Amino acid sequence: RAAEWQLDQPAWSGRLRITAKGSTAFIKLEDKSSGELFAQAPVEQFPGVAVEGVTDSSRYFVIRIEDGNGRRAFIGVGFVDRGDAFDFNVALQDHFKWVRQQSELARQAQDLEQGPKLDLGFKEGQTIKLNIANMKKKEGGTGSTRPRPAGPGGLSLLPPPPGGKSSSGERLAPLSTPAQLPGTPITDSLLSWPQPTAAPAADVWGDFAKASG
Repeated sequence: RAAEWQLDQPAWSGRLRITAKGSTAFIKLEDKSSGELFAQAPVEQFPGVAVEGVTDSSRYFVIRIEDGNGRRAFIGVGFVDRGDAFDFNVALQDHFKWVRQQSELARQAQDLEQGPKLDLGFKEGQTIKLNIANMKKKEGGTGSTRPRPAGPGGLSLLPPPPGGKSSSGERLAPLSTPAQLPGTPITDSLLSWPQPTAAPAADVWGDFAKASG
């Protein structure tokens, strides 16, 4: 109970700061002018035995101070302003809330490392089948073809193969006989070139002379 303390004659007065190193918070009592450390209380858990509130006031607390050599002592600490006492509580609560979050994240990461890992690699002899029928159909439907030159009457004509070769690479042999058109008989006159006829031996003016006589 804070009422049992000698509040009108405090043994020491100064400033209070809260710092943290790792998961441990430190309540430091320092000289308000020089900043010299008077005492400090390491807090590893809150609420806990290192910091306890009194039963008859929200402005007073009991803290456990340590000198670093194993010696400990419990002293009473009070704030003149109630708002400072509220900030003291909130600072300790925020620190240990952060400690719990870090601990939870570390535990989740450890569970992921220890859990079974998903193996997406191919086993020896394993194959995979891809169906690309839709891809071929799409390319055939949307692909553009080069237009061929159109001949007379709208018919498409292909140029003759160079060098007298067919598309398959075979050379075309010359025809030994003329091609026969339907309904046309093949005769000797078709097989030979026409020869020039000899001029007649008779006088071409003979008939003309007879007619004039």
